[in-house]
Amino acid sequence: MPDIGHSSLVIGHSPVLLVLAGPAGSGKTTLCERMVAEVPGFSRVITTTTREPRPGEVNGVHYHFFTPAEFDAKIAAGAFLEWAWVHRKNRYGTLASSVLEPLAAGHSLIMNVDVQGVDNFRRAAAANPILARHFIDIFIDVPIPELRARLGGRGESEEEIARRMQTAELELRARDQFRRIIVSQDREHDFAALRKIYEETQTRPPTH
Repeated sequence: MPDIGHSSLVIGHSPVLLVLAGPAGSGKTTLCERMVAEVPGFSRVITTTTREPRPGEVNGVHYHFFTPAEFDAKIAAGAFLEWAWVHRKNRYGTLASSVLEPLAAGHSLIMNVDVQGVDNFRRAAAANPILARHFIDIFIDVPIPELRARLGGRGESEEEIARRMQTAELELRARDQFRRIIVSQDREHDFAALRKIYEETQTRPPTH
């Protein structure tokens, strides 16, 4: 396995859009937060959702919280790069303006979406030269027994764990479609692996 230790990041080079996917409990959100906090030049893409805000979540900071009617209006206007139903309950999406404008201005971005969303990003990248030049999809792979243990440790109900595990099994089948895969071990290992991927994009710019 290649060394994934911390090395000097190349700052001020080609901006990237790192799109992370993986099952619930894989640590995607934590990885995004650490990249923004610890690697200069990164911002988190603020996505949209129709679910209700959780305690402490702020509209426009954690998500753009839309009503179903507002979400429908954005779909009709062609404002989304991608959107999808998640866990059969709520819709999530990414506004084109939240991605294309920062990339064109030279800013690197990171975000996490579900597997459906990544597939939609691939289609958008095929038609958009800015996305095609900067988009890297990364799957966070967690073995099923470890994933179940992580969800149990989060205090989820058995019904919720069963639903999320069903979704996870479908998501894991799509991992080979991703350009890069991080086999999850622990937070430090996973973050080092993500930083390594970023470094490599600076020395070997992505091509599509």
